[in-house]
Amino acid sequence: MSDGCGAARRNIGDAIPPAPEGPGFLARRLLNITAAETARALPFEVLVPALREGFARGAHTPARHHHTIDEAANATLLLMPSWTDGEHLGVKLVNVFPANSAAGRPALSSAYVLASAATGEHLAVIDGNELTRRRTVATSALAASHLARRDSATLLIVGAGHIGGLAAAAYRSVLDLRTVLVYDRTPAHARRLVDALHAEGVDARPVTGGLAEAAAAADIITCATLATEPVIRGEWLAPGTHLDLIGSFRPSMREADDACVRRGTVYIDTPVALEESGDLTQPIAAGVLGRDDIAGTLPQLCREEVPGRRDAEQITVFKAVGSGLADLTAAAVVYRSASRRPPE
Repeated sequence: MSDGCGAARRNIGDAIPPAPEGPGFLARRLLNITAAETARALPFEVLVPALREGFARGAHTPARHHHTIDEAANATLLLMPSWTDGEHLGVKLVNVFPANSAAGRPALSSAYVLASAATGEHLAVIDGNELTRRRTVATSALAASHLARRDSATLLIVGAGHIGGLAAAAYRSVLDLRTVLVYDRTPAHARRLVDALHAEGVDARPVTGGLAEAAAAADIITCATLATEPVIRGEWLAPGTHLDLIGSFRPSMREADDACVRRGTVYIDTPVALEESGDLTQPIAAGVLGRDDIAGTLPQLCREEVPGRRDAEQITVFKAVGSGLADLTAAAVVYRSASRRPPE
């Protein structure tokens, strides 16, 4: 006895066209690209120029989407889409589950899905954590190539964690730095990064005489912390310093005090930074910084629509919160590299 479902299934199956075949069709294989493969594909000598071109050219990049998964646990899903006409379409999916830390699990997990913007076909799933890590410090290095003094010799890294650990390599790809100072509120973390840099032949030193003294001696200061109170004071900055602020991505987070933005000429990666970073939202709310005081964005710098550093005495400040455009640019570089490898 039949219920008719078999016939229905046969009819549906009959309506599905066979897979395309023949010399005019080339089936794409979906690549699964690991963190190690992502890192190998993104040396800073390749990534920074790619970002320079990407920011200059631009892309369709909507504001990131925030979705609350568990309000009590502050668990959040972030979606960061971007695409270039006829080329690539991508979205980064970021799961932020802060409560994981108590169980010894990563609080953040991300993946990048890359597709063709011409056909919509999915091309690759790329490790999102390594992609984000590398494009973050590469974006800062790109900004420094416009804003830091060309004769900058000393870099101070504040925060020796996952992001700060790559800052020296990124900056050294664009500037002839001679000394790297490392500060972390946990001295053992600073020592570990110094040892790793020594192994790479870098003249690196832990900060032992206080952060104020190190900041005054540095030509470039890059901060990659999760601070909610300023760790850098404007009074410490010597004329000609370039200050790079990576860490603050929420209005409650802050790495630099009001004097830093008062003394410095402020640039941002994208206008979203004015809404998301406490390094900007708090001085704006206090009347210390106006939106019109922002000297320019990174795309404007790359297109030479606004001037960068004007002279050797100017203090410059760069604040980035991350861009889907940077993710897309980096993902395209990774895909081009990975697609040349032979099938497994």
